[in-house]
Amino acid sequence: MKFAKEIRVGNIIMVEDKPFIVLRSDVNGSSRTGFTYKWKMKNLLTGSPLENVFRGDDKFDVVVLDKKPVTYSYFADPLFVFMDEEYNQFEIEEENMGEAVNYLKDGMECEAVFYDGKAISVELPTTIARQIIYSEPAVKGNTSGNVTKEAKLENAIEGRNFSIQVPLFVSQDDIVEIDTRTHEFKKVVRA
Repeated sequence: MKFAKEIRVGNIIMVEDKPFIVLRSDVNGSSRTGFTYKWKMKNLLTGSPLENVFRGDDKFDVVVLDKKPVTYSYFADPLFVFMDEEYNQFEIEEENMGEAVNYLKDGMECEAVFYDGKAISVELPTTIARQIIYSEPAVKGNTSGNVTKEAKLENAIEGRNFSIQVPLFVSQDDIVEIDTRTHEFKKVVRA
């Protein structure tokens, strides 16, 4: 168990027998009156938000989640199905996938996050390469400053097109490297 004053953003704690991830922490008070911690949290099982205030000497169980390498198999609306190296299948609800749905591709390797033996989300590699399936051609003369344009990425799920901002020199069918945390273009892998 840890005291509230030892909990950091990103820690997963048990609140009322439910796992929550701490998204934001604001500290108020003084050493004489005691500190209070206002946390913005998200339930890992339901995704519902929670804001609460705790005293510095409140105790919490810190949860360490298990992770396992998996491969994306298919989409069975509303579940995403992943498989490990022993051919065990894990289903994850769409609302728990977050931004990962924008980058999924058949056979893509990622890590499934488990809580109490149940897959609750996935973590993508930090950088991935994707093909640009549509991008407007560059407009001649529009080169002053750091000019970008919108480009749609390939995706495994039909009808879901995710767009990122790319430099003007990137064109349709180029393969680009993207940072999955910030959704930013990094470089062209090959044309």
